[in-house]
Order: sequence, then C-alpha cells, then structure tokens
Amino acid sequence: MILIAGEALVDVVHRADGSTSAHAGGSPANVAVGLGRLDLPVQLAATMADDGHGRLLREHLTSAGVMRLDGLNVPERTASAAATLDEDGTATYEFDITWDPGRIETDDPPEIVHTGSIAAFLPPGADEVEDLLRRHAPTSIVTFDPNIRPSLVPDRAATRERVASLVQLADIVKVSDEDLAWLEPGEAPEDVARQWLGQGPAAVVVTHGGEGSRTHTPLGSVAVPTSARNVVDTVGAGDAFMSGIIAALVDEGLMGITGSSQLRAADLTLWRRVSEVAARSAGIVVGRAGSQPPWREELFGA
Repeated sequence: MILIAGEALVDVVHRADGSTSAHAGGSPANVAVGLGRLDLPVQLAATMADDGHGRLLREHLTSAGVMRLDGLNVPERTASAAATLDEDGTATYEFDITWDPGRIETDDPPEIVHTGSIAAFLPPGADEVEDLLRRHAPTSIVTFDPNIRPSLVPDRAATRERVASLVQLADIVKVSDEDLAWLEPGEAPEDVARQWLGQGPAAVVVTHGGEGSRTHTPLGSVAVPTSARNVVDTVGAGDAFMSGIIAALVDEGLMGITGSSQLRAADLTLWRRVSEVAARSAGIVVGRAGSQPPWREELFGA
C-alpha cells in the first residue's frame, strides 16, 4: 500500500480569457489520484467536510480508485484555492484552508509514504505529518515534495528548519527550482541538492519546468528533458511528475525497507528510467486543462 498524507482541496480556476471552472486538487491528493489512475493501491490521509466541495473531492478520488483513510478530523468546510492562470498557463494561488487531521494511523504499515506541500508546513497538522514520517521511515520508502506555497508557510527560517527535518527522513526528495529559489535565494540548485544528499536521501530530483529535470545522487547526476509538446496549463504538472516517480519505483520493485536499501545502491541508469517515466507523466498533464494525470494505458501503454 502507498500512503499519501496531505491536503485535498478544490481549485477554482480563473483563466486569462475570463472563464472559470472548479477542479478537485491539492498537491498530495493529485499525487494520490495519479497513482490510483495507474492501478496502484493508494490511500489518502486528507480532511474534507460534508459540503459541495467535499462531495466533489470524494467523487474524484473514488473514480480514480483512491481509498480515503478513515478516522481523521472533519473540518468545518472543505479547503479551496483560487488559481489564476496567466496567458502562458502558469498558475498563482490564494488559499482557504485549515489542516488539522489529528492522529494519522493505518491498519498496516505502508510500503511507500509520500507527503509535501501545504500539509508539510501548515500547523497544527504539519507536526503530525512529520511524526508520521518518523514512525514509518525505518520500514517504508519516504518521498517528499516541498511544493511550497509562500503565503501559507511560516517565515523562511522556520520553513527551512521544517524542510531540513523532512529531508533527513526522506529517501527521495523532489523539488522545483522555484522552491529552491525561495528557500535558498542566490544558491545554485545543484549546490542545494548536494547539501540535501548529505542529510540522508538516496536522490534529490530538481525539476526545471520546461527545461526538464536533473536527479542528483551520491554517484553523480542525470538530466532528463521534458516530454511536453503542447502546454495548455501547468496545473498539477509537478504532482504528476511525483506520481510518476512513485509509479516507476513500484514498477522497478522498489518498495518497503528492502527498496529503501536498494535505492542507495542504485546506479544512474535506474534513476534515468525513473525520471523518464516522471517526465512522461508531467508531459501528459500539461497538454490538457487542469490536473488530469494519465491513466495506466496512457503512461505505460498497457
């Protein structure tokens, strides 16, 4: 089982042409949907109310085969984000969200645990997310995508501290160059990636938008170009990249404590294969409106 811990919310998208639409979203929820559409067993620890937005989210998750973790706190209203797209399709966000899931417990230990974005930083739930990773890091592959929303995080110093704590618990960190520019202004992405590698991860994958990605490991780094051919908008692209990474790990048989050990011995050939799957996943998403990750036949051809 793959466990995703973090926010599910509704993106109310405002486009440059004046049109508006509502889509199920939230970075961790998008990753979960991406994995569900790939026929992988995935459970999402997210909070949502019994309101219109909550029903939209539950229907979206169910349609992708995502199981929701029971026993979490129920908020007064389901989280939402107003996403405004510019003429190039790039999104900026304003959020209405609370994150207080309570204790996150599963019946069986997950083989892979992923978290990131708002849930990793917004109190009070961020502390529970970190505790969840500490509990499962010894027996699970842990993946982390900061996906920082500056308007919702504490000050930069406190955010750096939280990132450092989660990086130490992670086997794989996926981070955008934009996040690194905010976290460590003036630092080269490859320098930050190397610093993070020294804290414990097997790999730090830095995405560079239309320029592709570079995966940094103790054995060196490997660059993979973007596979995007036609960009409609970038909503959910990073999340599709992340679900592609996790799906590729499963496809390689890398799960649980054994998989975590194998990642640390992996050569750059494996990381290229993983990154290429992730790039294809993101390339499909940017070619259509909203966060619509690929189905298995689209990504793997079967």
